[in-house]
Amino acid sequence: MVISNADHKPLSGDAPEPAGRVTITPAVFQIMVALADGELHGYGIMQDVDRVTNGETKIGPGTLYRSIQRMVVDGLIEELDIALDGEADDDRRRYYRLTERGRAVATAEANRLAMLVDAARERRLIPKRSGRKR
Repeated sequence: MVISNADHKPLSGDAPEPAGRVTITPAVFQIMVALADGELHGYGIMQDVDRVTNGETKIGPGTLYRSIQRMVVDGLIEELDIALDGEADDDRRRYYRLTERGRAVATAEANRLAMLVDAARERRLIPKRSGRKR
């Protein structure tokens, strides 16, 4: 598990890192979670992050599009060539989806965070769940 990326090589390079060793920011992870169910455009990603976090987290356009640009370069997401659902209303709207590598990185990060949440529950930092919410 990488905690600091001070000496960490960037994702882009000749040999991609194994998914479990890739360091990502919270914003990148939230974008990946938003894209886990399918393709979205930038504003749709921002709305999903707001909805999933009950308004606790906002990703502004600067953070969103810098993160998206880096994620495309790193092979975590890809931009679609066409608009979805027959949308022709805005040529500027770009849709994105997770790549296979992006899904593997997101899964590894979700598992890492789940282990931390389990440890926090065991140490009574947060209450144990009485039942699963869906």
